[in-house]
Amino acid sequence: MALGCVTIVTIFIFCSMLHSSEATIVGGNSLHVGFYDNTCPQVEKIVADVVDNAIREDRGLAAGLIRLFFHDCFVNGCDASILLDSTPSGEPVEKESPANGKTIRGLEIIDEIKDQIEEQCPETVSCADILAFATRDAVVRSGISNYPVPAGRRDGLSSRSADVLGNIFGPKSSVDEITEGFIRKGLTVEEMVVLTGAHSIGKSHCKFFQERLYNHSSTNTKDPNLDDAHANYLSRKCPARGSLLVEFLGKIGLGGFFVDELGNLVDLDQVTPVILDNAFYINLLHRRSLLQSDQAMAFHPRTSEIVQRMAVDQREWSKKFTMAMNQLGRVDVLTGEQGEIRKNCRVVN
Repeated sequence: MALGCVTIVTIFIFCSMLHSSEATIVGGNSLHVGFYDNTCPQVEKIVADVVDNAIREDRGLAAGLIRLFFHDCFVNGCDASILLDSTPSGEPVEKESPANGKTIRGLEIIDEIKDQIEEQCPETVSCADILAFATRDAVVRSGISNYPVPAGRRDGLSSRSADVLGNIFGPKSSVDEITEGFIRKGLTVEEMVVLTGAHSIGKSHCKFFQERLYNHSSTNTKDPNLDDAHANYLSRKCPARGSLLVEFLGKIGLGGFFVDELGNLVDLDQVTPVILDNAFYINLLHRRSLLQSDQAMAFHPRTSEIVQRMAVDQREWSKKFTMAMNQLGRVDVLTGEQGEIRKNCRVVN
C-alpha cells in the first residue's frame, strides 16, 4: 500500500449481550435481512464484487472500510453522514474532523458501488445500507465467515465536524471513557472488547503510539506495559525525532521516509496483519499492542476477563464479532420516511 494512502484505526470495542442492547438502539429493530429482495435483488452481489476487486488490489482497504463504518455509526448513527462532502448549512462536515481528515479511506469504493446500483435500481438503496454491506464484505474478505446483514437504513441530511468530538475515541482514551461511550450507544462492554478485535488488521501511524516508546511518563521513558522486545522492534519502525537514523535518512534523500507529521505506518498485528483473528487478544496478553487504549483492556477489571476468553477461542470471537457488527449497524438508524435515499452519497438530494 502506498504510504500516501493511510489506514489508521481508532478504538473499536463491543460485545454480544444482544437482548439487552437491542432494546436501547433507536430504530434498529425495524431493520431486516432481505430488505431489497423485491426492489433490488442484485444489490449485495454488486457490493461484494466491487469490494472484492478493491481489496484484491489493496488489502489495506478492508480495515479502512471497517473504520469508516464505525466512524459513521458512532456520530449521530449509521446514516452515511460521514460520506457527505457538504451540506446546505455550509458547516464543516464529519470527514473534515481531525479524527477523520486525511486518514479516512474507502470513500471511492462506496462511490463506485453507488454508481453501479443507481444504474440498475435508481433511488432505491441507501448509502447507509451500501456502507453496511461493504463493511460486511470487507470483514469476510479478511477471513471471517459470511453473515447476513439487516438493511432498511435511510441516509441522513446533516453532517457536522463538531459532532465528532466526544463520540470518537483516541489512542490514549481510558477503558472507562471508551466503555461509557459504547454504553451510551446501547452497546455492551463485551461488544466493545469483541469489536476492538478489528485492530487485528490495519495500520497505525507512529504518532499515535510513539509516546509509549520515548516519553511515557516522568518516571518511565518506555511504557512498562509494553514488552521490551516489541518496544525495540517498534523503535526501529518509529525512530525518535532527531535521532541519528532520521538525520541519516534526510542526508541520503529519504526524508520522505516519514509520512508528514503522522510518522510511518506500522502494522497493528505483525504476525497476521491482513487476517481478522483473535491474535489481537493474544498480543494484548503478551503486552504487544501498539495502542495504549487497547493494551489497557488486558489489565482493566471491566475487560480483562473478556480479553482472556477471546484469546483462547477464535471461533467464539469470530461469532461474537459478526453479531456485534450487526449491533453496531443498528445504532440510531433512520428508517421509514426519515432521512432520504441519496442519489449521490457525497451530497444530499
